[in-house]
Amino acid sequence: MSLVLDSAAQDLLFREARTANTFTDEPVTEEQIQAIYDLVKFGPTAFNQSPLRITLVRSPEARERLVRHMSEGNQPKTATAPLVAILSADNEFHEELPQLLPHFPQAKDAFFAERPVRERAAAMNAALQAAYFIIGVRAAGLAAGPMTGGDFAGIQKEFLDDDHTPLMVVNIGRPGENAWFPRSPRLAIDQVVTTV
Repeated sequence: MSLVLDSAAQDLLFREARTANTFTDEPVTEEQIQAIYDLVKFGPTAFNQSPLRITLVRSPEARERLVRHMSEGNQPKTATAPLVAILSADNEFHEELPQLLPHFPQAKDAFFAERPVRERAAAMNAALQAAYFIIGVRAAGLAAGPMTGGDFAGIQKEFLDDDHTPLMVVNIGRPGENAWFPRSPRLAIDQVVTTV
């Protein structure tokens, strides 16, 4: 075995973990979300930037508003998941860089003064953080159902502002009955890895 992480943890995070399509009605607590965030906030990003923003959709009224913006196939699972999170990129993340990068506070203005540069950096690094978040959900013994099918301009208008770009919606909870589609194939290493 070439990995230090034990086999059970590997299964929990990757091999046995799946995108859930149904969930039980067991609630996802604030304590679980706090524990997930306290773990995944340490994932690496460029310049230690932290553009990911997480909007938890808990109230029935907010859930109804969100479901309307999801694609037809994503509506039922979004309506019934114990918790739904909108993951977005904060395009004004650079304002926090003096706090997050104290040894190089001038990075805020030296690299991110222009909005288009910030938007590209925010999208890439928030996507990294979103992946860490999904792994964190799995580490908590929960299942994540990330989705990008929906009216994201509508989601932005309904829940966010012009400085926050929605990336995905994630259903979170304990998997329910018939939660999994069959496992889809993955690429072999020789299709992905090249040595130069």
